[in-house]
Amino acid sequence: MTDAEQAAGSGLLVVGDVVTDVVALHGSPLTHGTDTPARIRSVPGGAGANVACWAVRSGCREVALLARAGAESADWHRDALERAGVRALLAVDQEVATATVISLVDATAERTFLTDSGAVLRLATEDFAPSMLDGMGWLHLSGYLLFAATSRATARLALRTARERGVPVSVDPASAGFLAELGPKRFLEYAEGAELLLPNADEARLLTGLPEPAEAAAELSRAFPRVVVTLGEGGAVVAAGGVVTGRVRARPVRDPVDSTGAGDAFTGGFLAALLAGADARAAAAEGCRAGAEAVATVGGRPRT
Repeated sequence: MTDAEQAAGSGLLVVGDVVTDVVALHGSPLTHGTDTPARIRSVPGGAGANVACWAVRSGCREVALLARAGAESADWHRDALERAGVRALLAVDQEVATATVISLVDATAERTFLTDSGAVLRLATEDFAPSMLDGMGWLHLSGYLLFAATSRATARLALRTARERGVPVSVDPASAGFLAELGPKRFLEYAEGAELLLPNADEARLLTGLPEPAEAAAELSRAFPRVVVTLGEGGAVVAAGGVVTGRVRARPVRDPVDSTGAGDAFTGGFLAALLAGADARAAAAEGCRAGAEAVATVGGRPRT
């Protein structure tokens, strides 16, 4: 870590989202127009909330999450976060319900999402306070916030405030589908100023137009000081200064159950290791460890 990072503190502030995940695991293909047997669970999720929980699981002692939830489930989400060791800074929305995602998980543990963004994109600038960065050594922004004007203004405010205070910032693009709709150029403009970009392979391809994730990682690291591209079963690629600086293998998973939140787990593990003093390659190995653990459980959070 740099002297500025150390001086800022050792905690992690995540500005992102909480989501109610309805996870449906179906062993056979969906049958149109009729029933398909499935195991269905409702669990707390959301990319930002998942990252925060995995950071705690990976050893980060001080983790806080700023997000917006609907009044109907804010207490449930707050309790789940605090049981996981995350300080919940939840803005309660009295008009719009908490975001909901239906996650369809097939026999290979691959997931497809149906997303109702709900209160997520209503996170407002008045929900953020500079004091939330007190004692924090890192700010992580969920890229979902960059997909709508209100939440984007809040994310950009948090980013600017962190930079003014010498706190480095990471951004996770969060969704290839929403990213394609917004447009790569605009997303990169909105994420400008971040120290670290954490796309998956599909997002990296979209952001650069390059077919190979390693080439995309190197290209993105010309705009961001550090880039880590996750490759699922292929591990991760680390880049800086326009070149690939490391490759990390994925941890094998004997019985994969649900890939929901695997990327969030990687990010949480990576940032916890980075805050503990690891270099990017070692932090990526910790991210892969957390990601493998996530794939072996239902939902996007660690087992409690």
